[in-house]
Amino acid sequence: MAGMQPRSSEITDERTFMRRRGFIKAAGAIAAGAVASRALAADSAVATNTSAERRILVHEGEVLHSQATPPWLVPKLREAVPGNFSTNESATPYEYVSQYNNFYEFGTDKGDPVENARDFNSEPWTLEVTGEADRTGKFNLEDILKPHALEERIYRLRCVEAWSMVVPWIGFPLADLIRRFEPNSNAKFVRFETLFDPQQMPGQRSRFTAIDYPYVEGLRIDEAVNELAFVAIGLYGRSLPPQNGAPLRLVVPWKYGFKSIKSIARISFLRERPKTTWELSNSREYGFYANVNPEVDHPRWSQGSERRLPGSLFSRSRTETLMFNGYAPQVAHLYTGMNLKRNF
Repeated sequence: MAGMQPRSSEITDERTFMRRRGFIKAAGAIAAGAVASRALAADSAVATNTSAERRILVHEGEVLHSQATPPWLVPKLREAVPGNFSTNESATPYEYVSQYNNFYEFGTDKGDPVENARDFNSEPWTLEVTGEADRTGKFNLEDILKPHALEERIYRLRCVEAWSMVVPWIGFPLADLIRRFEPNSNAKFVRFETLFDPQQMPGQRSRFTAIDYPYVEGLRIDEAVNELAFVAIGLYGRSLPPQNGAPLRLVVPWKYGFKSIKSIARISFLRERPKTTWELSNSREYGFYANVNPEVDHPRWSQGSERRLPGSLFSRSRTETLMFNGYAPQVAHLYTGMNLKRNF
């Protein structure tokens, strides 16, 4: 798995996934998607959001909702090179990656984010760094990204709801960013916080929310500097759409997707383990570690297998879930001696 791997355009038909503004979309993917939406609705290991799957087809021929890429970012995206640890599995069609999302700040339906984030403005963007580090303060996005050469990593994404995707992210190692802030010896954990902006994020002003905002996630410091942990600023060669977490999101491929926090506005280095959003909301179902583990079921469903999007009428793409989502060679040592059923 390690080593120089082909870019997404080399392992799958790029035309299937790219649209206007430099990308062309193949009509065949839409036909496959129509079949997929029916098949996905029939597969119910976990309650699925079929309205979002149908809505993917509604956007045929439209320009996908996305922020205007800052001019200074365009050449950096173009210069991204194939990175390490990419899977050779076929990437999930762009339609699904960009339109089938969990991002409660923009609504709880899988199709809500692409609709409700269309006017989201992430330019300018400020990242605040606090806590046990020698370099703290507020930094604008351009200054954050300027020193980092970008790479493409094609990672598996496994949702706790037992569906999965394969996504070609553009970004850089989280470890490289953390080193720039020079955390001191007291820093044992890294806390991440999503932007809190109820005016732009309708889910944050809803009376009927299952979670408290701002959204918070966290990693142990050794997890954060692991070679797989990744800061994504784009996917499929373009900047991140708002519904996918523009302009900065975390990608932690050996953990369930809710650990990969979106639209990061604050990073804090802490002595004590932070309480995370879903852990606070329902600690019986969502733990701090959230490692993909087929041997530890969710209280309401099995985690032994997953539904790989998009699937088809004749193949529902049900596949066996791998320990640590298949990334055990890179991360298993982080949990040596731990009871992973208790520390879920």
